Amino acid sequence: MRSRVVAALVTLLLLTGCTAPGSGIQASQPSPTSALPGDGVLRVGTLFPVTGAAAYIGPAQAAGAALAVADINAAGGVEGEPVELIARESGEASGDTLEASFAELAAGGADVVIGPSSSLLAARVIPLAVAAEIPVISPAATFPGLTTASDDGYFFRTIPAYGHQGLALGQVLSESGPTTVAFVYIDDTFGQALAPTLATGLEQHGSSLVLSQAIPPGTTDLSLAIQNLKDAAPDVVVVGSTYASVEATKALIAAVIGAGFGGAKLWLTTQNTGDYSQSFPNGTLKDVNGIIEGYEPDDAFIARLKTVDSSLTTFRYGAEAYDAVVLAALAAVQGGDAGSMIAADLVDVSVGGLKCGSFSECLGPLQSGEDIDYDGVSGPLNFTPAGDVSPAYYGLYTYDGENRFVFGRGVLAG
Repeated sequence: MRSRVVAALVTLLLLTGCTAPGSGIQASQPSPTSALPGDGVLRVGTLFPVTGAAAYIGPAQAAGAALAVADINAAGGVEGEPVELIARESGEASGDTLEASFAELAAGGADVVIGPSSSLLAARVIPLAVAAEIPVISPAATFPGLTTASDDGYFFRTIPAYGHQGLALGQVLSESGPTTVAFVYIDDTFGQALAPTLATGLEQHGSSLVLSQAIPPGTTDLSLAIQNLKDAAPDVVVVGSTYASVEATKALIAAVIGAGFGGAKLWLTTQNTGDYSQSFPNGTLKDVNGIIEGYEPDDAFIARLKTVDSSLTTFRYGAEAYDAVVLAALAAVQGGDAGSMIAADLVDVSVGGLKCGSFSECLGPLQSGEDIDYDGVSGPLNFTPAGDVSPAYYGLYTYDGENRFVFGRGVLAG
């Protein structure tokens, strides 16, 4: 088990932001006799929120990245050298901290960057990553448009894209047999991405989408949409909207429940499953279901995260950050620590070879020239050519009498 000295050192580096002392490219294979591209030291930069509205999700990701570095170094590092960690603040979308921080990481020799958490910031960092030839792996950015961004193979994410949840919903909603489903959604980028995958997911499992009701943004009169919903008479209603349109989301939820589709008949999606304890009278959302992308850490992994940061109270995206670092390190073992080679090898080490579940378990086969398939803490993590993951884990939630969502179980879908 990792020593407390190493844990303390990595934690200190995160707090100070200092460096620890110390896609047209084809996937490569490691050679024990030839030098690999790079300077021989893997430097992992991080861009997580420290201040602002999203700061609460930063510490778990920072701890996950630090824990991964400690585990890698305990196994001998990359090519016999300790991995170094450089932490910087991602900032918020309203400022320019991201650009300054990325420039500092590049100047400090970062070979790969883990983060940012925000999809808006991820879109901004992609051209910087391409120009610097430094791959970026986000543990939390889910915007659908990132799949088709012009990233030249330098952007990846260990969290599924927003639309992918349609495959999970199709699977879960069909568990008790064929089900008729209505999708009522705000007609934005998110809803447009989810509608086709939900239809596909349902069809794959013998169910059907009987209504796909798009509501133009800004619409206040929901009467036509609700009448169409009543006419379709589905078994289940899925509501698609985002936190950015909270008032529209609350109005849509209230209208659907008022039409008789409350309780277990109603499902919320990954961008609107949240705490409504202050938004509705107690009991309004009781037994309503919700889904959130990502792995819900178990007690064992939470305990490990807390060895890095004992003050953690939320753990979301910690596993995804951990796996992002491990994948980058495995890619560096295979092809060298140069950023361009890490980018070229990330897909290869994530899919289609000998399955292994940790850096230390993967290291021996990889150094022997075997093709590996890293299955991590947060799931199988099979990268697609676009840098997305599929299949992926989702948490399923049920609302209690105070309109708060409570974790029930996880599912792997896609």
